[in-house]
Amino acid sequence: MHDHSDIELVKGVLRGNPASEEALYRRFSAPMFRVCMRYAANRAEAEDMLQEGFMRVFTDLKDYRETGSLEGWIRRVVVRAALRWLRNRRAFEMADLPDDLFLAEPSSNGHHDHMDLSNESILVVQLLQQLPTGYRTVLNLYAIEGYNHEEIAGLLNISVGTSRSQLSKARTLLRKMLEQKK
Repeated sequence: MHDHSDIELVKGVLRGNPASEEALYRRFSAPMFRVCMRYAANRAEAEDMLQEGFMRVFTDLKDYRETGSLEGWIRRVVVRAALRWLRNRRAFEMADLPDDLFLAEPSSNGHHDHMDLSNESILVVQLLQQLPTGYRTVLNLYAIEGYNHEEIAGLLNISVGTSRSQLSKARTLLRKMLEQKK
């Protein structure tokens, strides 16, 4: 169930070995950056979330119990760090947008250096980034991370009904955005 090299990396990090810390970061930073990109409104926010996430990973690694994959554990830590980042910047607000919302073209600076994404994946991430923070966050937690509405309500300190509503509105808006791209 466990990758032997993951366990060795964890042991090295816990011993304070800088090479192990760097190797752990190099192994997991790209997939965790893609996670952060889904919660962030732009690349700079995602980079901030990633940095805070890995600071938390290194701080909390002593709590990793090897009961699941290391990547899964790191992903949960990074998602929670991204949510904290959003809350701390008061960026998290539930949105209620009109149906005739004008959707701007996604701006891309062409930087995808350590994101191994197809053009279609990049488009989806860009569209997700255009969603209001509340929509984007609930959609990510539910559809991608696999949390249920009760768990999302607890994580975000919102009601279950608000979670369901935000998900429904996010799906509707994302569908409209995708149709406009066709």
